[in-house]
Amino acid sequence: MNHKQDIIINPILSEKSHSLAEQFNQYVFRVNPKSNKLEIKDSIEKRFEVKVINVTTMNFKGKNKNITIKSDGHVIRTSGNRSNWKKAIVTLEKGNKISLVEGEF
Repeated sequence: MNHKQDIIINPILSEKSHSLAEQFNQYVFRVNPKSNKLEIKDSIEKRFEVKVINVTTMNFKGKNKNITIKSDGHVIRTSGNRSNWKKAIVTLEKGNKISLVEGEF
């Protein structure tokens, strides 16, 4: 990856990610599918000025979706694919914190 700002797409804010942050100091991000763990670690450390201990990644395959549209009495059926995506769970060193809700991202 050439651009460090293109690695992190957005944080994933859910109940599970919130409990991971509180209990284990882990934060969940949606990242570029072409990025690797070292690039993710470097990008998080530079962007939020924290120390990363571990990075775990998961690849998700995009699903096939079918859509039916009724227009002027005609039925149009089409199908498409959702894009593949990658999730990263980042574990921070004790004492470090990322405040995503306050708008630091």
